[in-house]
Amino acid sequence: MEPQIKPYRSLLYIPGSRERALVKATSLPADGIIFDLEDAVAMDEKANARGLVAETLERRDYGTRGLMVRVNGRGTGLEIDDLAAICAVGPEAILLPKVQSGDDIRWLEAQLAQHPNCAETAIWAMMESPLGVLNAQDIAAASPRLKGFVVGSNDLVKDLSARHVEDRAPIMTSLSLCLLAARAYGLVCVDGVYNAYKDVEGLRQHCVQGRDMGFDGKSLIHPAQLEVANEVFAPSEAEIELARRQIAAFEAAQAEGLGIAVLDGSIVENLHVVTAKRLLARAEAVGVIG
Repeated sequence: MEPQIKPYRSLLYIPGSRERALVKATSLPADGIIFDLEDAVAMDEKANARGLVAETLERRDYGTRGLMVRVNGRGTGLEIDDLAAICAVGPEAILLPKVQSGDDIRWLEAQLAQHPNCAETAIWAMMESPLGVLNAQDIAAASPRLKGFVVGSNDLVKDLSARHVEDRAPIMTSLSLCLLAARAYGLVCVDGVYNAYKDVEGLRQHCVQGRDMGFDGKSLIHPAQLEVANEVFAPSEAEIELARRQIAAFEAAQAEGLGIAVLDGSIVENLHVVTAKRLLARAEAVGVIG
């Protein structure tokens, strides 16, 4: 089996100014948390939020969840103070919004280099503008510290003058370009939010679509969305069983000196085995199998 990978089935935004929400997040079944200092925080709460998030990261235990802080964007006049406060406690990752090109990633990399506590801090990029999407490859290749993309689908719809429709056809090209760049450079890629948090079936359809496209998970705006995202982006029992059978069939074929196997009337090649092993590694990472 491949080495266990860190799952990002569910990546939940938490407003950095809401202390109760920050505390509650320690017990939520989210694979990852985005501590938000940007859109979810009012201007007069920015200073309070950055201090509260820094204190939270230093004092509270979030277990194995992936943790990142979304700072305010480059050029806003808020980002330097955000980084100074957050980097004092050595965050796991910084999520940079409104990334337009690889220069933005290299800028953040240089900023982190000024903070000794950020030597191991990873970088994530919000992909949420037409220019950013067009520069997805440049962004993905900008730094070895870059670990993932988070799609900002609401901003994409706005900037494209598009409409929110169920099949997401207006932004499908943007989603695909982000995925292509992420996969080409070995990055995690997390799908955008679903706004109607009480619409369970609508969320499920979006999650299924994102999963089938190849996204690693879904960014979420409400804890009520966690269960669906975690379920959809986890391998099913049927998928796990098929993966195991594919591996076994291929290994049996190899033992007989054959390069391919046949399982249930379908060809099994090495590429199928690679996919099967990756699926089992994901299943182990999310606790579906031991």
